[in-house]
Amino acid sequence: MEVIRDPIWQNIWIEPLALRLVDTSAFQRLRRIKQLGLAHLVYPGAVHTRFDHALGVYHLASRALSLLEQSGELARVSERDRSIVKLAGLLHDIGHYPFSHALEELVPIDHEELAGKFLADPEVAGALEELGPETIAEIHNLILGRSTSPLQGLVSGSLDLDKLEYLKRDAIFCGVPYGEIDVDRLLASLRVLTDPETGNVEIGVATQGVAALESLLFAKYQMFRNVYWHHGVRAATVTFQRLSRDALLDGWVAPAEVVGKGDEELLSLIEAGAAGHDSDGARRARELFIPAIRHRRLPKRAAEWLGDAIQEDVSPWFHERPDLRSALEDHLAEEFALRPGELFLDYPAKPRMLELDILMLRKDGGVQRLTAEGYAGLIDLPRLSRDLYHAARVLRVFTFKPVVIEQPNRVIELVTASQREVEALVSGS
Repeated sequence: MEVIRDPIWQNIWIEPLALRLVDTSAFQRLRRIKQLGLAHLVYPGAVHTRFDHALGVYHLASRALSLLEQSGELARVSERDRSIVKLAGLLHDIGHYPFSHALEELVPIDHEELAGKFLADPEVAGALEELGPETIAEIHNLILGRSTSPLQGLVSGSLDLDKLEYLKRDAIFCGVPYGEIDVDRLLASLRVLTDPETGNVEIGVATQGVAALESLLFAKYQMFRNVYWHHGVRAATVTFQRLSRDALLDGWVAPAEVVGKGDEELLSLIEAGAAGHDSDGARRARELFIPAIRHRRLPKRAAEWLGDAIQEDVSPWFHERPDLRSALEDHLAEEFALRPGELFLDYPAKPRMLELDILMLRKDGGVQRLTAEGYAGLIDLPRLSRDLYHAARVLRVFTFKPVVIEQPNRVIELVTASQREVEALVSGS
């Protein structure tokens, strides 16, 4: 066993196989990907990485298994499942794109799916070889949330260790008090339970851990509202997204080149491509977007509306069609005498942000599934989740030059309009 010092968890004891995985090039790449993308432009301390976070998840998996073992909860869990789940925690982000989640709406494969490519890397596969040829598939299924292992919930679920780790680490490195979670209480309350409806064996929580579980939901809401969806963070994110979309659309960066890069590697690749290309997108990149990111010359808020002020949600195309959103942004920019690329619309979405689906062991020995339907004796989770989600979301208009939006309701009408209506508007038909 080797020990790695960590500012959050102090000593992280790491087993020989895990250490071999950490030493692979695929895993070391995570040192070059900041956990929170461009959030360091707002919170200067937010320069921690996916590497740090992955080690933290491995540590929490080890702690959780140790506590479950001490309480006799692992009697129905095989030794193999126990060893595999720790490695899945360690490798859960191995396929991550640069700049956190900013690229995921532009590239059709999410990072969990992409993990399979990196698990098959010769170095990684070679390290895992001693556990058998099926190991890569087992780990990938845990990362994807598709495993039948009783310990699946530790890697992907309402109370997965990823959430416990990133909320605590992100809050500390951003210097905010919002992500404080009673990790010890939650880990001590973990149980291996049988679903009374399906007979499946799953990770659940004892009643005494429910208060800590509720605090986890509040911490997540507060971090989204105050950090992940902070207006400065979102301004940087939408700028980078438009920069990346232009690069991919114009062809000065190929989709395959995005995979396997670190943050600075990708930004430098985009920068070099823009320097040698004469498209409008490349010009915008050189003159506007890259200086905005390099020197923190970000667009400012021209208008914003809290989620509760929007009577009907934005239309699906807004998030499903970034090309159409960009076309609408450029159409509005022209109306305000701005150039294409000088106006952005942003309305972040994460519908499952406060989702709850976990088994609970009641004091009377019965097992109850906690879901969005709520449960007597707990806070009204369905209503609260909806209210908190809407409170965290803000529709914003960002512009690089000051503008006055004299008809703000028109912006709401456009983002809630049908795809066909917006397509007709931007095409001039």
